[in-house]
Amino acid sequence: MATGSPGGAAGSSAPLRVARYVATRSSDAERGPEIRMRADEAQRRLVSDGELVYVQGPRRRELAVLQVDESVPRGDVWVRDVAGVALSEIVTVQKPDFDRRPPRGFLA
Repeated sequence: MATGSPGGAAGSSAPLRVARYVATRSSDAERGPEIRMRADEAQRRLVSDGELVYVQGPRRRELAVLQVDESVPRGDVWVRDVAGVALSEIVTVQKPDFDRRPPRGFLA
């Protein structure tokens, strides 16, 4: 199922709740934008482990690496270093289509 949203995202864009947010420091070994969700939630959105995804929060849309983690509760996501989202906010996760140009005047 295609969502028809700018950027050409495909799959379900059902909302998810941010249940955990981690902000890393420059000295941390593992850092950078990452989102964790259950395998069934990822499959519904047609994305897989290690893939880049769009995380759309209430203030902006960011790219992050998806990690499949079965310890995340169903309907929730765990987020690390994704700007524009905060704990308990609702986000959508979508697979980007880099082959299609976004509409003119669209800001990511």
